[in-house]
Amino acid sequence: MFIQHMMGILYHPKEEWGQIRKEHYSAAHIYLQQISILAAIPAVCMFIGTTQVGWSIAGTEYVKLDAMSALPAAIAFYFAMWVAVGFITYAIHWMEKNYGGHVAFEDCLSLATYTATPMFLSGLAALYPLLWFNVSVGLVAVCYSVYLLYTGVPVIMKIPEERAFLFSTSILTVGLCTLVGIIVASVILWGTVIPLNYVAA
Repeated sequence: MFIQHMMGILYHPKEEWGQIRKEHYSAAHIYLQQISILAAIPAVCMFIGTTQVGWSIAGTEYVKLDAMSALPAAIAFYFAMWVAVGFITYAIHWMEKNYGGHVAFEDCLSLATYTATPMFLSGLAALYPLLWFNVSVGLVAVCYSVYLLYTGVPVIMKIPEERAFLFSTSILTVGLCTLVGIIVASVILWGTVIPLNYVAA
């Protein structure tokens, strides 16, 4: 069912949000059977890309990491995805009453998870860690996630579209701040790993 929803949210999101709203999974189910899989995509791809292909800014000089250097950073990035989704979900649940929403925490978690699906899937680009390529794919994923957010909030949170627009904007602010925080932390983390142990490809 998760794969079906994931494909539906990419191809016909407005209809799929209605189907997602009818289902009520526990937070443990969503984390263990959905987020755990989605969060592994960018982490594993980043590990493979940095150890087998190597990082490159302009596509000329590639810098490879050895597995022992890249593994801790990939694991940290994986669990950072868990924390990020949890933080955004908590923010949604905390803010919802101000906009007329009265749904369960699990519904907020579903909204955050499916909204972030394009960004998780964009992690596949890390298999070829060329800076401009990864940034381009990431920007497309962010744009589609924003679209999913604005179409999903009125359906999942069961609030009028006028309030939903304002609520979505508030969620977007929290999400972008969280994304920037993860990017900065990742740059710092990978920046400390690369100088310590790398192989110029």
